[in-house]
Amino acid sequence: MPTFARKFWSEYKGTALFIALMMIFRSALADWNSVPSGSMKPVIIEGDRISVNKMAYDLRVPFTTISLVKRADPVLGEVVIFDSEKAGVRLVKRLIGVPGDIVQMTDNRLVINGKPAAYTERTDGDGFYTVTETIGNYSHRIRIEIDRPGPLRSFGPVQVPHDHYLVLGDNRDNSLDSRYYGFVPRSEFVGRSNKVVISFNPDNFYLPRGDRFLEPL
Repeated sequence: MPTFARKFWSEYKGTALFIALMMIFRSALADWNSVPSGSMKPVIIEGDRISVNKMAYDLRVPFTTISLVKRADPVLGEVVIFDSEKAGVRLVKRLIGVPGDIVQMTDNRLVINGKPAAYTERTDGDGFYTVTETIGNYSHRIRIEIDRPGPLRSFGPVQVPHDHYLVLGDNRDNSLDSRYYGFVPRSEFVGRSNKVVISFNPDNFYLPRGDRFLEPL
């Protein structure tokens, strides 16, 4: 090893090892994900950085998509993160249908395996309203446009194929999800999220939003 390289390694090996371990940790165990769009409003908003549990579904070889151990499958109602081959980007959506489920939506109201989702606590906004949707063990707020309804408020019934999943955005009239890109293969899932780590307000010089710190999803 050249003298310069030996000297550099001697002085900075601790820093280099820390960076390497941090990269491995973020690649295989846990990470955070920025949210640039409003497709998951009102639960997740622009500027949020959400946690990503990368061990939720698989233990993978760091820096690859190779699964060493399958730990669990995605569960109905979870906020999931996946690398969409069809969209060409990483997406954050709500898991609505697991393999074998028969899913139908009529005017933004879901029916899963013949059982309608529950909708309660409507709150009206300027041109939209939010309502609590309950599916499985999860209750969450969704946003529905009043003035600009989306083109795909109704679909199905469709059956989710083997090893695939159906996902939707919580901002139902402004989300590119399974209605556009189709079912999500199991292999594309990166992990799940259950809280906001920190949030930066793009409308206020990207200053942190104090009320969003560790906000549960």
